[in-house]
Amino acid sequence: MARRKRTSVVLEKAVRRAAGVNSIDPSLDLGNGLTLPAFSTLIEKMRSKENAYNSALSSLDKLYREMLETEDELGDMTEHMLMAVGTRYGKSSVEYGMAGGVPKNQRRKGLRGEPPTSGTEQPSFVASVKGKNGKTTVATN
Repeated sequence: MARRKRTSVVLEKAVRRAAGVNSIDPSLDLGNGLTLPAFSTLIEKMRSKENAYNSALSSLDKLYREMLETEDELGDMTEHMLMAVGTRYGKSSVEYGMAGGVPKNQRRKGLRGEPPTSGTEQPSFVASVKGKNGKTTVATN
């Protein structure tokens, strides 16, 4: 998605104001540096900055799209590298594991519809009984 380009409300207002002042007197000098040529120069400076900013956004959008395309290429090549190691050395090899794959003989297979279980089974119940001598006995099933 392209970034929104900026438009300046202040710039638009200044252009309208300059047109109005120009209709009064093109060489109007209100003192303290408030002249129509100085005003017009600042308007053009703002217009130039706004154009440069919007161009930079377009360049940034292009760079972002190029980066995403390269990222996709890299992801594909990463997958192909692992598949090639699996083809050359086998999916149960140490080399396959070194390349980042999970060796075939180390994968856990679960039944459909069942959540994966941990390697250690949890006891169905735990009972803790404190004896007459103060010792605690734990029973599991």
